[in-house]
Amino acid sequence: MAGRWADLTQRFGSGLMVAVVGVVVLVVGHLPLHVGAAVLIAGLMWELTRITASQRYSSPASRRSRLLALMSALIFLFVSFYPFEYAVLLVAVPVVIGWRGTNPAHRGKFVAFALSFFLACLSLLQVREDAGLAVALWIAVTAVQSDVLGYFVGKALGGPKFWPAISPNKTWSGTLAGWIGAVVLAVLFIAAGYGSWWMLPVAPLLAFAGQMGDIAESALKRRTGIKDSSDLIPGHGGVMDRFDALTAAFLVALVFAPLIPRLGS
Repeated sequence: MAGRWADLTQRFGSGLMVAVVGVVVLVVGHLPLHVGAAVLIAGLMWELTRITASQRYSSPASRRSRLLALMSALIFLFVSFYPFEYAVLLVAVPVVIGWRGTNPAHRGKFVAFALSFFLACLSLLQVREDAGLAVALWIAVTAVQSDVLGYFVGKALGGPKFWPAISPNKTWSGTLAGWIGAVVLAVLFIAAGYGSWWMLPVAPLLAFAGQMGDIAESALKRRTGIKDSSDLIPGHGGVMDRFDALTAAFLVALVFAPLIPRLGS
């Protein structure tokens, strides 16, 4: 039993730190939130560039990875503050530059993940602005609780694997716990007066999206032959390892963009 939960203390400590910083920038909003999202983009792009790089650029100390991360953060900041009609096309600049140095076998994956990162972070800003703090927190917490319940319930109950070929640690018990937890969380938000009944059908979709985001990242790591995207977050691995579920959840929020303001009413 001790071995099963051996990493719990480290995971809890670093996870709590990331959560506190995330909640603070969400609550404050405005410039801190834009800067925080840009820093997140930088970390995500730095890891993605490194793990999909061709042999020529595969060094962890590659200046190319750092420069691309910085470029991505600056372009994201510009697009988020000056959303003119074609601003989003600027996102293609770091994507194309990164694509050129990517292993040809992973170029499609690089483009898909890079665009997902940018769109998810822009979605976060849009949700925070259009629907308010409560809805933004609800989406984030829904994704996080699904991951947390999946970890604890899956480890405690075990059972059939959800997708063993890609993510051998995920179980159906943990997956279902995440869906149930999402609905319970939505009920709590509605009961507290911070949302509408529209949250109920959307909640399990967000949880499922978060789980699929985690599985997509697991598939990428398997294809590239790595265990963690980096070691930036002790107990969790890298930024991609920690924010894969959130990325997918806020991508789904884009699909429900016309409905988002009503979720908080």
